[in-house]
Amino acid sequence: MIRDITIGQYYPADSKLHRLDPRVKIMCTLFFLISLFCIRNIWGYVVATFFLATVICISKVPFKFIVKGLRPVIMLLMITVIFNLLLTKTGTVVYEIWILRITDEGLRTAGYMTVRLIYLILGSSLMTFTTTPNALTDGIEKLLWPLRKIKLPVHEIAMMMSIALRFIPILLEETDKIMKAQIARGADLESGNIIQKAKAMIPILVPLFVSAFRRATDLAMAMEARCYRGGEGRTKMKPLVYRKKDYIAYAITITYVVFAVLVGR
Repeated sequence: MIRDITIGQYYPADSKLHRLDPRVKIMCTLFFLISLFCIRNIWGYVVATFFLATVICISKVPFKFIVKGLRPVIMLLMITVIFNLLLTKTGTVVYEIWILRITDEGLRTAGYMTVRLIYLILGSSLMTFTTTPNALTDGIEKLLWPLRKIKLPVHEIAMMMSIALRFIPILLEETDKIMKAQIARGADLESGNIIQKAKAMIPILVPLFVSAFRRATDLAMAMEARCYRGGEGRTKMKPLVYRKKDYIAYAITITYVVFAVLVGR
């Protein structure tokens, strides 16, 4: 399960999506996610499926690697489906047992919510798969730059997000090592009910938190030793500049959003 979590990972490849400006990928991802919540019928999701499949093909990221990130959220998807099936009371009753009723509107809502969550995860993952943490930090900082006028620490916020993304695969690897060490010492992490499994996680969480705080302290000391003082007066070795392909990507995404919303009404 730990190895199935792909959030925050970067997949190196030579594709047109990888070469886009990080600001374009951030904004286009945001547009795509907004469009998912504006679609109301199946035809809109057909358009979204075609658009997402095209972007995945362009990214050259293996489909199996992308789908692997869905495994940790299967439980969330199941809970979403069950809640929408049982709590939606409008529409024609399709199946009824005791006090539980499943309606056609509940089935429709559960299906749409499931597809929406899956596409949301896939679309967000594509951004991190095709963008390095440094580029992602630069893009976020550049997009938030106007907020400096209201004294918002833009560079510090972008730096914290970058460090958080970098720590995700490190902490996952550390968790995997701790779990293997506990299993080698005879710990049983699989059997038992939910309460027993939760208690079995305590010997994993304690050393994980200690390791995380130790790494954070080492990073802070390293930044302090190098006289790091934030973004004031700092220059970029590779400044972000919009190119023709970036404007084309914006145009394609906006065209998709308008078309999907119109079709999905």
